[in-house]
Amino acid sequence: ISQGPVFAIRKPAQFVYTLDDFVRDGILSPRSAEALRESIERRDNLLIAGATGSGKTTFANACLAEPAFCRDRVVLIEDTRELQCTAEDRVELVAASLFPRVSMEELLRTTLRLFPGRIVIGEVRGAEALTMIKAWGTGHPGGLCTLHANSPHHALYRLEELIGEAAVSPPRRAIAEAIGLIVFIECGTRKATGRRVTGLTRPSLGTNGDYVFEDLAL
Repeated sequence: ISQGPVFAIRKPAQFVYTLDDFVRDGILSPRSAEALRESIERRDNLLIAGATGSGKTTFANACLAEPAFCRDRVVLIEDTRELQCTAEDRVELVAASLFPRVSMEELLRTTLRLFPGRIVIGEVRGAEALTMIKAWGTGHPGGLCTLHANSPHHALYRLEELIGEAAVSPPRRAIAEAIGLIVFIECGTRKATGRRVTGLTRPSLGTNGDYVFEDLAL
């Protein structure tokens, strides 16, 4: 119980940072920006990972501003409205925690009936991770989501933990095939100057049943 008023203010950005802005500010290298654009054009599913306050949502908005997203039909799924997408053909869905309750998982299932070109999830936090992997792996590539994790490699194990809320055994092969690129953002401080994309990683499944990570040159 708080001894007095406590406020947590999340102010929506007045304009969207682009990948070029991240390069200009030294957060993203030109080489990484080019690799990321190629991945978006190739319709890889992007997993943007990092700690709280690292700028995952801001970076996700920069990816959504890319022409490849803008010319597709994009379905946005969030529990708090934060994503900004300029695509003309877009559907924005927001989960509701109060009555009548609508979960992220239910919204994801509904999305499959909306002819989505790209499925975008603001932040994966629970059992909806399994539905997302199934959707991405069954004819709906080119999506994007954010996830709290401490490293690019830890991101997939964190995803397994969330899927564990809905399944006894996480489908590692489906996860490795669905995630095309992991983007990791590191932040030493909450200031923009402390942020930097320190990892671009392509996952796959090794012969021993564990993940194999290919770290791209930054």
